[in-house]
Amino acid sequence: RTSAEAAAVRGLPLASGAKTMLLKHKKKGDFRVVVVSACERIDNKKMRKAICRDLRAASEEEVFEVTGARPGAVPPFGSLYRKPVPTFMDLSLRAQGDTISFNVGLKTESVAMAQADFERIEQPAVVDVVEAAS
Repeated sequence: RTSAEAAAVRGLPLASGAKTMLLKHKKKGDFRVVVVSACERIDNKKMRKAICRDLRAASEEEVFEVTGARPGAVPPFGSLYRKPVPTFMDLSLRAQGDTISFNVGLKTESVAMAQADFERIEQPAVVDVVEAAS
């Protein structure tokens, strides 16, 4: 379930991976997806300021219902989910290099693609939501 485990399956460094997290609005019940570098941690305070204040992580059941994938295997394309959701991409993806790799619905299957192609295809809102380097 961890990004490190996914990187090991891919045979790629952790820093090349994209971590996808489905979020649910606590009051409205709608969803958003945030994609960050796999070697980063989301700063909840920054996330709530950049995306929405009333968010929580989606449950395992909600993740499957919305995306068709289990946690740890969710691809970063919110527009293609069973129930399409807005996609937010952290700046950390741009900082990690020209290529990103991510799971494609299974924890054992992944794809690597040009980071610029991901942005062109998905057109995510770009945000700064990861913890500051210490």
